[in-house]
Amino acid sequence: MIWHLAQLRDRARIGENCVIGRGAYIGPGVIIGKNTKVQNYALIYDPAELGDGVFIGPGVVLTNDVYPRAVEVDGTPKQATDWDAKGVRVGSGASIGARSVILAGVTVGDWALIGAGSVVIRDVPNYALHVGNPSRQVGWVGRAGFKLEQNGSHWTCPETKEQYEEATNGLDLT
Repeated sequence: MIWHLAQLRDRARIGENCVIGRGAYIGPGVIIGKNTKVQNYALIYDPAELGDGVFIGPGVVLTNDVYPRAVEVDGTPKQATDWDAKGVRVGSGASIGARSVILAGVTVGDWALIGAGSVVIRDVPNYALHVGNPSRQVGWVGRAGFKLEQNGSHWTCPETKEQYEEATNGLDLT
């Protein structure tokens, strides 16, 4: 479902059962997995890649330029070929809160949760809960989105009772 005033550029690939909200911008070559929801006025610049079941809140911006400039040092306008776009990768099941900004080249791990208004400047592990500007990890969340409780060497979801354990890139469901 694509709402009015949304812009989907050439070569953008949108998976099945997605919702693209009013006024959203999806750049050329962006890849969006199935069952993903992009809320109103979100801006997803290429070459971003979103996994399956991702939630992008209203007004979120996924950037693509590490060193943004409108002109060269001699004052001439920069051309599209004058810079190297770095895409944001958002893992499956992850949620990005309203008005958050994810900087170019950052990876947000599977099932991670970014709090509203956060500015993410470095990679976020799987199942991590990040908030603030710059964002920092303040805990872990499970697949249901609830903050996990530590139980010895494991983490438990208070809602689903699912168990997680620490792994190389965050947590793994056990």
